Amino acid sequence: MARQATQMTIGGLAKAAGVNIETVRYYQRRGLLPEPERPLGGIRRYGGGDLSRLGFIKSAQRLGFSLEEIALLLKLEDGTGCEDARVIAEKKLADVRGRIADLQRIEAVLDQMVRTCHARQGSVSCPMIASLLMGERGARPA
Repeated sequence: MARQATQMTIGGLAKAAGVNIETVRYYQRRGLLPEPERPLGGIRRYGGGDLSRLGFIKSAQRLGFSLEEIALLLKLEDGTGCEDARVIAEKKLADVRGRIADLQRIEAVLDQMVRTCHARQGSVSCPMIASLLMGERGARPA
């Protein structure tokens, strides 16, 4: 089985990593994944290290890291740049917390709009649409 892991074609690598072949090629173009040498008259072969690197990329993406950030992290993979990796992670954490705060504000506004709609009586125009129109008009310069 170890021999199979060191003898994968690009299709085998993509399948083992759970990605598309074009994803592997894209990562190679971006410099995230090295492209192995092509033996004379042969096809490129990928090893377990390539599979591990793809796993690292996918794990980092699930945590919200951009491909640019992942490229920086991959440059630090030898373990000597732990401080730099921590700084990148702290920036990502601050970004995530900012997005959460934004989403909580959006949730509060939408919650109020939905409550207003439920409380609507009679043939009054839709309070949610009216609120959005007022917000849009209020955002335009006079």
